[in-house]
Amino acid sequence: MPPVKAAVPPPKSAASRAPSGAVTVPFRTVLFSMVVLWATYFLIVTVRSYVLDFDMQLELAMRRAFVAICGLALTVVFWFLMRLFDARALWVKTSAAIVFAVPIALAIGQVNQIVFEEMQLEREQRYYEKNNLNFRRDEAGNLLFEVPASPAQANASNDAPPDASGERGESIVVVPAEDNASRWLSVVDIALGRYFLLLAWASLYFALLAGYQASAAQRREEQFRTAAKAAELRSLRYQVNPHFLFNTLNSLSALVMTNKPQRAEEMIQSISRFYRHSLAGDPTSDVMLADEFDMQRQYLEIEAVRFPERLRTHFDIPPDLADARVPGMILQPLVENSVKYAVSPVSRAVTISVAAREEFDRLVITVSDDGPGVPAGVKHGFGIGLANVRDRLEARFGPDIVLTSTPHAGGYVTEMRIPLTRQPMSAGVQS
Repeated sequence: MPPVKAAVPPPKSAASRAPSGAVTVPFRTVLFSMVVLWATYFLIVTVRSYVLDFDMQLELAMRRAFVAICGLALTVVFWFLMRLFDARALWVKTSAAIVFAVPIALAIGQVNQIVFEEMQLEREQRYYEKNNLNFRRDEAGNLLFEVPASPAQANASNDAPPDASGERGESIVVVPAEDNASRWLSVVDIALGRYFLLLAWASLYFALLAGYQASAAQRREEQFRTAAKAAELRSLRYQVNPHFLFNTLNSLSALVMTNKPQRAEEMIQSISRFYRHSLAGDPTSDVMLADEFDMQRQYLEIEAVRFPERLRTHFDIPPDLADARVPGMILQPLVENSVKYAVSPVSRAVTISVAAREEFDRLVITVSDDGPGVPAGVKHGFGIGLANVRDRLEARFGPDIVLTSTPHAGGYVTEMRIPLTRQPMSAGVQS
């Protein structure tokens, strides 16, 4: 079975990472927020126009839509300026927003002034005509009030030509034409409202940016945590190999010293096959329970060369648990302990049993023997091998594990209870 790769969080999307590597808000999100902003502005102003019962509603709406589109485009420019400060401190970003919003707001005010200027004059003239008011604007843009002539003045000026309105009378300048200063004051007045609108959007953008940065930091933390756990699992897993190699070399040395070259050669071949199998997989990944049982069979075959008359083995794995997942070589220290403390000290045959079963969605694995139990002079407890197994199980499954090791009538038994997991073949499998 190909080894299963450890899960690694997917890389961050390029849409939410600037070329320099700093986290930024995706353009799609930014554009959506701008569209919502200006659509809301358009809707509110349009409703206000209907409530106040302005004339020429369709023409006003069309021009208002054009101003909103121009405002949207200028807000995009505002964003391009703001994103240069995404990686800076909040006070720097706030200061940049306050400064950059000024020219953008003035540009929007200028567009608004140009678009609605002619419309304002036309609406003004219609209002005067509708209400029979003697107001008009001359060619210079002055607002004039026409004072009708009295009968005496009319008789005295029969020979005078009529004014532009067709009547004889006096024209009084009510509001002089706007000069450049007055025009800019009008633009600034309009821009002031748009300025605070831009600052409101900048606040929303800062909130979105903070959210994306927090999410990116959380992903990085999760990657570091995963890498740290993988390093811990790898370290604990590699502790098994030197311990096993030390024991097998001692066994091989004993065969050589007792002049048993044939058994020594068989043991060397078995060790070679065992290491080829054990080193093929990723030390941080899980393996199938059937593969783990097969590894322990190979190990006990190696030890059987040393103890041909004393070592007996028994493996019991239900077929429906063959694909259950366990950390690789997790049973190795347990089986080694049985060989060391049950088979080696005695001269009779000893059976080492490795069995698995399922209990309430838990995988229960036992390694037992019918040896002498706890040898004399050996303190019962968690030695290096058992501590390694416990640490690896806790690193892999957290505190949701149970590991017990105790003598029983007629031998010794170690039992582990871990969550029963079966990883799908379609995810995380190395081809």
